[in-house]
Amino acid sequence: MSTHGKTLPSLVKTITREQLKQYADASGDHNPLHLDAQFARTTRFGGVIAHGMLTLAFVSEMMLVAFGRCWLESGSLRVRFKGAAYVGDSVETWGQVTREERQGSRQCIVCSVGLRNRLNRQEIISGSAAVNITGDSRG
Repeated sequence: MSTHGKTLPSLVKTITREQLKQYADASGDHNPLHLDAQFARTTRFGGVIAHGMLTLAFVSEMMLVAFGRCWLESGSLRVRFKGAAYVGDSVETWGQVTREERQGSRQCIVCSVGLRNRLNRQEIISGSAAVNITGDSRG
C-alpha cells in the first residue's frame, strides 16, 4: 500500500518559560538567550527564544506519532533552522510523504517535514526525514 503524498499528523505546541527551563536543565544548555529576558532583549532576536534542538524535537515527535518504533530504530532528519520560536508562540509541525523506496524486506519512506509559527506562518525548521519500515509494520 502506497503512502506517497500522505500528510503526517500535525502537532501543536506553545513555547513556555517553564518548558525552556526544563529543557535547559535536561540538556545542560543554559544559554541566557533561552532563559534571561533582559539579556535576550539585547540580542538580534530581541527576546527569549526556544532552544533549536527543542523545536526540532517537536518534528521528531511528529515522526514518532506517524511511524512509532520504526522511527526510534531507524529515523533520520536533515533540516535547516530558518527562524526562531519565542516564548508564547504557538508552533505546529507539518509533514508529507514524498518518496518510498523498497529495499528487500524494508521500505524507506522519505518525508518533507518542518515547523512553523501558527500565527504568521513563518517557517522555523524545514527539511526531510527518512524512516525504514520493516515488513508491514508501521509502529
